[in-house]
Amino acid sequence: MTPQQAADAIDAVWRIESARLIAGLARIVGDVGLAEDLAQDALVAALEQWPRSGVPDIPGAWLMATAKHRAIDQLRRQKMQGRKHEHLGRELDERQVSPEPALAAAIDDHVGDDLLSLIFTACHPVLTTEARVSLTLRLLGGLTTDEIARAFLVPKATIQQRIVRAKRTLAAARVPFEVPRGAELAQRLESVLEVIYLVFNEGYSATAGDEWVRPALCEDALRLGRILAELAPAEAEVHGVVALMEIQASRLRARVGPTGEPILLLDQDRGRWDHLLIGRGLAALERAEALGGAYGPYTLQAAIAACHARARTGEETDWTRIVALYDALAQLLPSPVVELNRAVALGMAFGPAAGLEVVDSLTTEPALAGYHLLPSVRGDLLAKLGRFEEARAELRRAAELTQNARERGLLLKKLEAL
Repeated sequence: MTPQQAADAIDAVWRIESARLIAGLARIVGDVGLAEDLAQDALVAALEQWPRSGVPDIPGAWLMATAKHRAIDQLRRQKMQGRKHEHLGRELDERQVSPEPALAAAIDDHVGDDLLSLIFTACHPVLTTEARVSLTLRLLGGLTTDEIARAFLVPKATIQQRIVRAKRTLAAARVPFEVPRGAELAQRLESVLEVIYLVFNEGYSATAGDEWVRPALCEDALRLGRILAELAPAEAEVHGVVALMEIQASRLRARVGPTGEPILLLDQDRGRWDHLLIGRGLAALERAEALGGAYGPYTLQAAIAACHARARTGEETDWTRIVALYDALAQLLPSPVVELNRAVALGMAFGPAAGLEVVDSLTTEPALAGYHLLPSVRGDLLAKLGRFEEARAELRRAAELTQNARERGLLLKKLEAL
């Protein structure tokens, strides 16, 4: 095996195994930060040994055994006292002598609970949103600090600081490594879903930079969502967010033109939509609906996305149903952004004047003061009503507000057309 082949194999193994490796270690040592350090030590050992010895038959078990050796060494160096720590040391000593197949089976016994615990720990509400996103991509997505920094267009040092502070915060708050129960589960699950969908949305419609879409981020979020759906099959909103992401991801190829320019939904070639992803999304939506109860916000948004996915052309879209779904979403999750989206649907279903009436009521909303999509939507509605001078002013303002170069180009193109 050449050094490059070994490096490629180790990278592939790390992408697959890192999340469950860190999760299994965190269960044992009770500290996410220490668990990642131990996992990184095992990775360094693999980089040193595998090019000479070859990749083990069960690479995940090799990494776990190596990491546990490091944990034992660290516990002994620190000369930890107390029966609890002595018991932990004995437990690790006993497990380290197990043959690889037995060790792999032991890991698999806990892997579901461990991964679920890691997801809930990385997304704990005690952390800021930015910290939750960075830590989740690091621990569960297997992304390097460089990759996270590039994805969100921020300096590497900023991401490093976020991750270090997040680990310290979790340790200082003594956040238990466990799946929450009872009433706490709903609140904590909301935080998890928020993080996953934030990652997806940044890939689907980048807020800044030179590219409008970043498919790799969408793939990371989808993978996390699918894992969560397997681990928490009785949670309707988990299937709802997966359905929403699957259906939206089906449009990625059609969202950009040959030179990377944005193509809006109604202008897309629907033949380029990924019908496998649409099928997966509709199946996930059915699973959410089959669990009963009222629709949650992600399931409602997935139902809206399904209306678009089922329409063979833009003209066949059931805009009246979309308006009804946005009405339900606005009651459940009242926000200016939801109202703006509802205004677009109203304009499509009942004419631009109906949509403009809602948009005009949002122009004094403080939360939308710097939001480029408000003047963008208003400009489109005004243009449909023949009020071109006002429309040009709104589109010009939208182009000034957006931080995404591709979206700015699209808005300026609309402006030229008027």
